[in-house]
Amino acid sequence: MIARLTAGLATLCLLSAPLLAQGAKPTDPQIAHIAYTAGQLDIDAAKQALDKSKNKEVREFAQDMVRDHTEVNKQALALVKKLNVKPEDNDTSRALTKQAAAKRDELAKLNGAAFDKAYVANEVAYHKTVNGALENTLIPSANNAELKSLLQTGLKIFQGHQQHAEHVVSDVK
Repeated sequence: MIARLTAGLATLCLLSAPLLAQGAKPTDPQIAHIAYTAGQLDIDAAKQALDKSKNKEVREFAQDMVRDHTEVNKQALALVKKLNVKPEDNDTSRALTKQAAAKRDELAKLNGAAFDKAYVANEVAYHKTVNGALENTLIPSANNAELKSLLQTGLKIFQGHQQHAEHVVSDVK
C-alpha cells in the first residue's frame, strides 16, 4: 500500500510540478502532447506486461490497456491533424517519459508474481495520477472544445481502467 501511494505521489509530482513551475496553465498543444505521451507510456507498459506475464487476468488487463489507449491516441492524432495543431513537447511530457522508462527498467528485473503485482500496482497509481491531472489541470486548461471533449471521454475510459486495475491488484497473488 505504501509503495503504491509513494509511486502515485511521485508520479503526481512529476506530472504537475513542471506545469506549476511554469506559473501558467498548459496550452492546447502542450496538453495534446501530455495526453498522447501518457497514453503511449501506458501502451509501452502494457506491452512489457504482455511479454513478461503469464497471469491470465494481468494479460487481459494489459490487452485492454493497449486497445483502449491506442484508440484514444488515434482519436487525439486525428483531432490535432484536423485542427492543424502541432503537439508541443514540454517539461511534463519529458518528465513522464523519464519516469516511465525508470519504472519499465525496474519492472524488467522482476518475474512471475512479483512482476504481476508490481505492474498492476503501478497501473493503479498511474491511472489515479493521470485521472487527477486530467480532472484538475488538463481538462480545465483546454481551450478547444473538441480537445476538452476528447479529454473528458478519455477520463471516463481511464477511470474504468483504474477500477479494473484495483480489482486485478486485489486478485493477483
